Amino acid sequence: MQIIKLRVNGEEIETAIDPRTTLADFLRQHADARSIHLGCEHGVCGGCTIVINGKMARSCIALAATMDGADIWTLEGLKDDPTIVQLRQSFHECHGLQCGYCTPGMLITARDIIARYGEPDEKFLREALAGNICRCTGYAGIVKAVQHAATQLARRD
Repeated sequence: MQIIKLRVNGEEIETAIDPRTTLADFLRQHADARSIHLGCEHGVCGGCTIVINGKMARSCIALAATMDGADIWTLEGLKDDPTIVQLRQSFHECHGLQCGYCTPGMLITARDIIARYGEPDEKFLREALAGNICRCTGYAGIVKAVQHAATQLARRD
């Protein structure tokens, strides 16, 4: 067992873990982070996307033991983030949802895209979202929702 101490969604967690525990499993078990979905478990599908020290990352391919001292945010911790709030609303209004399995990863990825690029065009957005697999929507509603959210957020500034 190994002791790690990190901050998850603003709360300090210190606990003993098996060094082989993935960050995704750790967050689901110790931080009740149910927005982390495990699909491929190879870092390809995007269902486990989180924010580590301000940067997006795949929690299924990271070991919790390597996160000692890290600042981690999951969708649960970002629920009141203005960009996430607008994205949720836009996903609802623009029909960017179907089964919802990809949605947490899509929201976190879209938040990062908007923060870095403002109002991206459709072509750029489709490429930027390519790392998050959705098997239901064909991405049309998702792309429209992210563009709508970006436009709404830009109008507020």
